[in-house]
Amino acid sequence: MNKIAILQSNYIPWKGYFDLINMVDEFVLYDDMQYTKRDWRNRNKVKTPQGLKWLSIPVEVKGKYFQKINETMVSDKVWSVTHWQTIKQFYSKAPFFKDYKDIFEDFYMNNEEVRLSIINARLIGLVNSILGIQTKITWSSDYDLVEGQSEKLLSICQQAGADTYLSGPSAKDYFDESLAKKMGIKVEWMDYSGYPEYHQLHQLFEHGVTILDLIFNEGPNAINFMKSFK
Repeated sequence: MNKIAILQSNYIPWKGYFDLINMVDEFVLYDDMQYTKRDWRNRNKVKTPQGLKWLSIPVEVKGKYFQKINETMVSDKVWSVTHWQTIKQFYSKAPFFKDYKDIFEDFYMNNEEVRLSIINARLIGLVNSILGIQTKITWSSDYDLVEGQSEKLLSICQQAGADTYLSGPSAKDYFDESLAKKMGIKVEWMDYSGYPEYHQLHQLFEHGVTILDLIFNEGPNAINFMKSFK
């Protein structure tokens, strides 16, 4: 069986995103899609003593122009220094912060990349390495894309030689499962419910934060609080 997932790149995504990656043979970064404002493409949440805080990469958005994620550029080159200072401020007291500090500090303090897709992909790659995820990562631009939401996804599956497509639950609203069946592709839906709580700094527990929160708080034990490593 060859299982594939196809999803837009996110900025330092939450643990569920990495479970999805770890549960497939190939993970396609779907960055030929339209960039959406106030979404996970360029931002994520960290925990602070005052509650949740957004870390947002400032990007150039060209009004009504159809702008792909992989065409989206950073508008302020010092964002990475600011983000690292914020991460360090709120996670320096986490039990395993020192173990991973150098990896992320090197990325943030030396980043010169201005393409959002590449920034996201590099950070996803760093986290994959820390967690031991070895899934093949490709781009939607590596494939010939056809028209139609479901058709486009299923065409990528076929070109990749995948017989199983693992999707996030939000796609149930539009994805054509009957078409997948006709094309001989099995569809599975990711279940993000039932995650266990882990040691976390600051106030009430929150699942929907960046994976960095789990890594800095649990270190090598982080995978024990994810689903795909069971």
